[in-house]
Amino acid sequence: MNYMIDVAVPSSRRRARWRGLPEAPTWILALVIYGGWGLLTWFDHALPWWVVLPLGSWLIAWHMSLQHEVIHGHPTRSARINAALGFTPLSLWLPYERYRQSHMTHHREEWLTDPVEDPESRYVTPVHWAARGPLARTLLRVDNTLAGRLTIGPALAIAGFLRGEAVLLARGDREAWTIWLTHGAAAGAVAAWVILVCGIPLWAYALLYAYPGFALALVRSFAEHRAAGDSDHRTAIVERAPLFGLLFLHNNLHVVHHLRPDLPWYAIPAYYRANRSALIARNGGLVYRGYGEVARRYLFTPHHQPPHPFTH
Repeated sequence: MNYMIDVAVPSSRRRARWRGLPEAPTWILALVIYGGWGLLTWFDHALPWWVVLPLGSWLIAWHMSLQHEVIHGHPTRSARINAALGFTPLSLWLPYERYRQSHMTHHREEWLTDPVEDPESRYVTPVHWAARGPLARTLLRVDNTLAGRLTIGPALAIAGFLRGEAVLLARGDREAWTIWLTHGAAAGAVAAWVILVCGIPLWAYALLYAYPGFALALVRSFAEHRAAGDSDHRTAIVERAPLFGLLFLHNNLHVVHHLRPDLPWYAIPAYYRANRSALIARNGGLVYRGYGEVARRYLFTPHHQPPHPFTH
């Protein structure tokens, strides 16, 4: 189907040059994130927890958005330079390479939301649903509310991820061991800074930075996909999100990202404005008027039922 989308708006890297630096906004963003994290952890002991919590959460979530950006080939054409920019595991638990592999698999549009083929799907197969007990089913239903995603969502996601990785490591999977040994060294360096240099207990870093930061990042992914027979109708748009748009690097306009993953984050709003009608027609009108609407609709009501309706 022809949606008359202007694919030329605005993809050129020449628009992103500033004083000779390609994609300067992304470099500046990285400097702000890493510099902000370094300053906040350094002065953590002098700040009350109610100041550290929102700032630490924001920086961890922002860093995950930066990792997402570099996974898609920004800010340079060198995969090694991009990976170096996003590799540092400020969240401690997630290896960058695993995130990269998982997310690139997620971008196979024909399998979006499929619990077997899409590693980022929050659906389960009907067979797995039938095999789970009452507690597991309750947790899945709660996780599909926004309140649940913010509270138990990170724990469920981290536990499931680490369980899968433990199986691979136990089998002696060479790639898994390489990824985790490399990640372990980087995470150890972050932990050494946090604990030994800044004097932050690991539990405090987990509770004030890593866990709530991941929870905040999950706000973006909470309602960005839904099961639908037409793959074009599986990706949502959240408009009117200036603050969260900056935090999520405009991936609240998620249909743009799936259509044009090559666009740098700061080019997404202009592309969306230029093609708004066609993009909304493309995704079947799956539009939210801000994250306030998402919260009003799904704070305590499930976004979807866990069993996937179209699982092969």
